[in-house]
Amino acid sequence: MRLPEVFLSRPLAHRGLHDKNAGRAENSRKAFQAAMDAGYGIELDLQLSRDAVAMVFHDYDLGRLTAAKGAVAQHTAADLGTIPLLHDGDGIPTLAEVLTLVDGRVPLLIEIKDQDGQMGPNIGPLGEAAAYCLRGYAGPFAVMSFNPYATAEMAQLLPEAPRGIVTDPFTSDDWPLLPQSTREALRAIPDYARTGSGFVSHNVADLCAPRISALKAEGAAILCWTVKSAEVEADARKVADNITFEQYLA
Repeated sequence: MRLPEVFLSRPLAHRGLHDKNAGRAENSRKAFQAAMDAGYGIELDLQLSRDAVAMVFHDYDLGRLTAAKGAVAQHTAADLGTIPLLHDGDGIPTLAEVLTLVDGRVPLLIEIKDQDGQMGPNIGPLGEAAAYCLRGYAGPFAVMSFNPYATAEMAQLLPEAPRGIVTDPFTSDDWPLLPQSTREALRAIPDYARTGSGFVSHNVADLCAPRISALKAEGAAILCWTVKSAEVEADARKVADNITFEQYLA
């Protein structure tokens, strides 16, 4: 399914327009509000709570972004909502809460984080939890995942929703826990057609990859992550239809 034009016409703030010095943590209500105020689209991440609620949070573990310990999946949604984000103070939001906040004002690019650990089929109920919230949402959104199995599941759960795959060169340095065979397979982006994807979001440092050129020639929309300067943005836009950015104003 083709990615709607609204996802190509404005830059996408990576995890919201976050800035810890301004008291806005990544994937926080304040970061999302700041992105909307500036006219940007929003990219965000989903993890699953212990009671199967889609939470807006990037990491599997709480340690980097909060003062709490342990995996997100070890805590209920109610508990996670009381855990303050560092440099921010607000609790971890649910997807439902973010959808209410955004209310269709800007496009949402939603990444479903891999739950298998090996980019395999054991994806758990996160996709179902996300779809439960998104079925009644009238604003523009698209879903994506590094794990093609998760993208394929969204084709079944939300067949009318635009979907894509987050892609990467999958080097051993960046993905040390993935077997070489898995990294090589994912690098080739073999599941694009099978998942009915309309876009990829590719590592900005690898936009010259022949596979990306081939997908673009076939009509795929090319997004990229994560642009961190105006200079990188200018180079990225020679290939990419849009960017996901942070650390500057795109």
